[in-house]
Amino acid sequence: MKLKNIRSTVFTSALLFMGILSLESCSSSGSDSDAENDDLDNSVSVDVEPSYFYTEGQTITITKVPCTLSDGSSSDCYQIVTTSIPADHNMGPWCPSNIEDGADAGGIWLQDGEVYDVDGAFIKNMATFYNDDNWMMYDDNGDVYITDSEEDCINAANPDVGTEYENFCVECIPSYITNISQTWLIPVTPVYQTDAIYFVTDGGGAPEAGDAQGPGPGDGAGPELDSSIPSTRGIALNGIEFSAPAPTNNILSAYTLAPFDDAGGHINVHQGYHYHAATGYSIKVEQEDGHAALIGYALDGYGIYELLDESGVMATDLDDLRGHSDETRGYHYHVDEAGNNNFINGLRGAYVL
Repeated sequence: MKLKNIRSTVFTSALLFMGILSLESCSSSGSDSDAENDDLDNSVSVDVEPSYFYTEGQTITITKVPCTLSDGSSSDCYQIVTTSIPADHNMGPWCPSNIEDGADAGGIWLQDGEVYDVDGAFIKNMATFYNDDNWMMYDDNGDVYITDSEEDCINAANPDVGTEYENFCVECIPSYITNISQTWLIPVTPVYQTDAIYFVTDGGGAPEAGDAQGPGPGDGAGPELDSSIPSTRGIALNGIEFSAPAPTNNILSAYTLAPFDDAGGHINVHQGYHYHAATGYSIKVEQEDGHAALIGYALDGYGIYELLDESGVMATDLDDLRGHSDETRGYHYHVDEAGNNNFINGLRGAYVL
């Protein structure tokens, strides 16, 4: 296995002095109430730092522009234009060629919270793995059925994929996306919102564009679909999209497999290369205090950090969005475990409509 889910806990206590709740570090535990976060976030606001983005590969340009946020306020945003090609690591491989191939010949698959190598043995064992004899993705010579053209890539990724693509490993390659450009707008200064918005996730099916949930747990309101809410979670420091969960249930129900590479990404011709998991391959900004490294920004401008800190410890006080606060970084997020096919669960701040 290239990756393993790491679970660790940290035990700390909350300190009270002169009746004022002390500002907590990211490794400390305590209440994650909105009131507690409000007090801290209103006093500590950390701007997006454009110099953290990896621009050496000339795949990203960043400019400051005026923008209007979801709360109706006028603001300044960073306009980030990217080619959707990472300059800091290679893409692929995704599908092994033969059932004898080792882990280096293929990518990974995310299933039930675990990360699996898509090597030859994984392909060979799919009927057993999914308890379904219809899985047979290789011929008598052990060669894996792989999409080998842009047309096949498009057709096999279609929600209404035809039966002719059953038992194919879907592999879309970088040469299919040489002309793609994407533009993202992120507030320079995050604007904290009392009512967060929650993305829709359904245990393996990705939301459609804009298919997200309104006010979340604890506010007395039920799910409310709002087409203005983005589905993209954020942008990595190399300009690659932190995407909504991959529709793994839909992919598997068509008897296809669309692996991710070891960096947690794969390609479609409309979206370009994008991530569905954070596996430690993209550029990061280490923190002087040993806090988990910064790997990107959410669409509301709040930082997205790795799951574990320098000591391999996971924060224990994350709220429902996977965020919390400290006096150095203000409010910020920590990514989910890679096997969960997820980054963060919603947005605490205002975003560009």
